[in-house]
Amino acid sequence: MTVLEGIVLGVLQGLTEFLPVSSSGHLALAEAFFDVESPGVTFEVFVHLGTAVAVVCFFWRRVASIVASVVRFLLRREHDGDDARLGLHLILGTVPAALVGYFLAERVEVAFGNPVLVSVLLIVTGVILWSTRRLAPGARARETWRDALAIGAAQAFAVLPGISRSGATISVGLALGLKRAQAAEFAFLLSVPIILGATAASLGDARAAGVSFGPAIVAGTVAAFAAAIPAIALLLRVVKAGTFSRFAYYCWTVGIIGLVVSIVRS
Repeated sequence: MTVLEGIVLGVLQGLTEFLPVSSSGHLALAEAFFDVESPGVTFEVFVHLGTAVAVVCFFWRRVASIVASVVRFLLRREHDGDDARLGLHLILGTVPAALVGYFLAERVEVAFGNPVLVSVLLIVTGVILWSTRRLAPGARARETWRDALAIGAAQAFAVLPGISRSGATISVGLALGLKRAQAAEFAFLLSVPIILGATAASLGDARAAGVSFGPAIVAGTVAAFAAAIPAIALLLRVVKAGTFSRFAYYCWTVGIIGLVVSIVRS
């Protein structure tokens, strides 16, 4: 892989990871229809790491406060307010996706090789996004532990290629009655633990396999980070404006094209 290819793929990953259009779905369809070879697990691990770092940097004050509050709670058993509650809820919300990743990883990988399924799931993502158009603005600024589990379950569902992580988690948050900004913030923050966990696991496998890290990987990681920052800002504005459902048209278009191409080529 060249440095230029690494940058292009990194930008695509950074944009589609947080816009509700399913980065995994796009990659799966590209590999199936255009003979685009996956750049390898190591590259994918590092570009995902770049997007996780982007979330931490975008919400750095919030993240620092949450981590400090959770540490104080664990060490002193002192609950010092909203940040400690939010941190514990993020941990709880990560559990469903972690369990799916641990027990069903092989079955999920099989789904990546089924372009018909991926196309159908992109259409499903469109339906999920479209369903938010009639939701009244939420009034709750604080999520409960039940909300955390429900949004975490949505993130677990989004391990399937074609289901958008941000689309599913934000939609569930809105449906539960959370304020738009709160639903989006929780969804973004929830992505960090699971991405970092998957990165750590995959990086260990890559080191065991003796994979080297070249300039293309570095360039792709930086590009993913740089592209993810404006993508986060854009989606936050879209959610707050109540126009989140408009991404449904894009998901439906790509999903239908994917189905047509699959039928023609079968």
